[in-house]
Amino acid sequence: MQIITIKQRIAISLVLLLPLLTIAQNPQGLQTNSHNFTSTNDTILLNSYCFLQLDYSETNRDSSIYYGYKALELSKKFNQKFYVACTLSDLGFALLSNGDYSNALNALLEASKLAENKDIAKNVMPTPYISDYTKGSPETNRIVLLGYIKNTLALLYGSTRNAQRQLQELFEAKQIVENGTDDKYLLYSIVSNIANAYFKMEKLDSAMYYQRQVMEIEKKFVLNNYSGASLKTIGDIFYKKGNLDSAKKYYSEGLFLIEKKNANTNYLASTQVALADLYRKNGEIDSSLYYAKAGLKNYISLGSFIPEMVESYTNLSLSFKENKRYDSAYFYMQAAKKLSDSLNETEINNLSTFQKVGFEEQLRLKAQENERVSDNNKRKVYLLFTGLGIFSIIAYILYRNNRQKQKANKVLQQQKEEIQTTLTQLKSTQAQLIQSEKMASLGELTAGIAHEIQNPLNFVNNFSEVNKELVDELENELENNNNEKAILIAKDIKENEEKINHHGKRADSIVKGMLQHSRVSTGQQEPTNINALADEYLRLSYHGMRAKDKDFNATIKTEFDESVGKINIILQDIGRVLLNLYNNAFYATNEQKKTADAAYQPLVSVQTKKINDKIEIKVSDNGNGISQNIVDKIFQPFFTTKPTGQGTGLGLSLSYDILKAHGGEIKVETKEGEGSEFTIVLQG
Repeated sequence: MQIITIKQRIAISLVLLLPLLTIAQNPQGLQTNSHNFTSTNDTILLNSYCFLQLDYSETNRDSSIYYGYKALELSKKFNQKFYVACTLSDLGFALLSNGDYSNALNALLEASKLAENKDIAKNVMPTPYISDYTKGSPETNRIVLLGYIKNTLALLYGSTRNAQRQLQELFEAKQIVENGTDDKYLLYSIVSNIANAYFKMEKLDSAMYYQRQVMEIEKKFVLNNYSGASLKTIGDIFYKKGNLDSAKKYYSEGLFLIEKKNANTNYLASTQVALADLYRKNGEIDSSLYYAKAGLKNYISLGSFIPEMVESYTNLSLSFKENKRYDSAYFYMQAAKKLSDSLNETEINNLSTFQKVGFEEQLRLKAQENERVSDNNKRKVYLLFTGLGIFSIIAYILYRNNRQKQKANKVLQQQKEEIQTTLTQLKSTQAQLIQSEKMASLGELTAGIAHEIQNPLNFVNNFSEVNKELVDELENELENNNNEKAILIAKDIKENEEKINHHGKRADSIVKGMLQHSRVSTGQQEPTNINALADEYLRLSYHGMRAKDKDFNATIKTEFDESVGKINIILQDIGRVLLNLYNNAFYATNEQKKTADAAYQPLVSVQTKKINDKIEIKVSDNGNGISQNIVDKIFQPFFTTKPTGQGTGLGLSLSYDILKAHGGEIKVETKEGEGSEFTIVLQG
């Protein structure tokens, strides 16, 4: 949902003003092209195109796309990247509304890439259009732009049936807006889309909860273009719940506001169609016909490609059927079927294109467009013929279209099979890489266990040798009747036996603990002492590093908060996360030592802390750190900073997924050349 202000109404007058400005500079009335405009005229034209793109976004989608491309062309000419990003964001929304998912995705991805530039909102050329996007500091304006882009990207995921990704993007956008701006218009749009997403998922209570939030936000500002929209949405929820009386009440109130404020045509049409369906269910056929016709008329005004018209045709067909006007019912039923078939075919093509956006695919679409234009030109010529010629041409076109449809279906089936094969291969490769990461972690763990258990075994062996010698001495003293010295030797033997027993139990404890940690995870959470777990895996990781590199040494510093106690976790999974972070920390300090001066001392610190109802585990090191230009990528699957063959790139990705599954999170603070600090946050 894009926010439209009253300033857009200025656009038409600005467009009308352009010819006068041109004549003033060209008194002979000679024609000029856009490249001959002065900077002032081009600025006015750019401002007008931008406003017209927004003004038509939900009243005439074809016009919105047309003016969007015009605005994009001029903004690129001026090299105004903030304008380019804003225009691409609005254009992405218009293309999405028109069902063109692939081009919408291209526009939004290009806009998002531009918005990553921290300086994009500096030195922006001022116009009435851009003032709606530049109400704060440059950084705030950039964040607002990112919020709009992410909001529209979420709508795109919803349209391509990825509801979970849609909600993820919306909640991330909501957090960005709430933390970085006070833009209530954008927040209104995001929360409205959250409510609509839950409605489509048939989570009606959640939809109602967020829609009520929308109405609270509405009280804080005037938004004429969307007046009545919230009431209509609440009516939809009541309708879905089967409460037709409440649905009718909210539909009627919403329609009254929409008509009073001359608001959004799309909401006007959708409310009328909703009322038509409700009246038909109540048996009020005349009212149903009235609102169905009114809704269809308004949908037609939005453009030639309106998916919502199927519902209008269907309502009219059913209402005429109830009224026993079967000819009209059949007519609209056929219209609904024809449009639905066309939309289904278009949607299949759009979804396929959306999943495989690329240069080759764009060439194919361009060729199809050229072919379509060519066919239209041919048809115009053929229509001049009469009689048998006309019927022959129609027969030829029908035959040709049928062949094209068959070919398209065949190509689509081939693409589907190719995509399925590729997906299967990717899943197999991913499973192999994940297994490789697990085996690498197991190797680290095994090395640590071996090193850790060696100490008590050495003690057992040494004290056993000593006791053997003491037993020989004891026998000699007894033979010589030296009882006093024999008693002292017996005490030494007893003390050694106690030490042997102690270290034997220590080895037994290590083995039992490792068997507990390495057993196959059942996925069940169990109370676990976080401090003990963090300390145990820290020692295992360090000894594992020592086992691989005998020259490696590091200072280990721990600071455990005793109030942390036990929390419910899947022990094996969190242990894997800790081991991965420790291994990375020791690796980073070892790499730093190779290039640092002799005074450098590797240091790895682990701290636990309880903050309210959350537990923090911080793992920090003074290693080589992470470059800022790649820090955003470290949690992506298969991304690694290690040399080829030394890492799979799945350790941090798996850690991120494990913590998400526990309802926790992982954050990183790093400075290249100085070290990194990873923070795990878990529910207490």
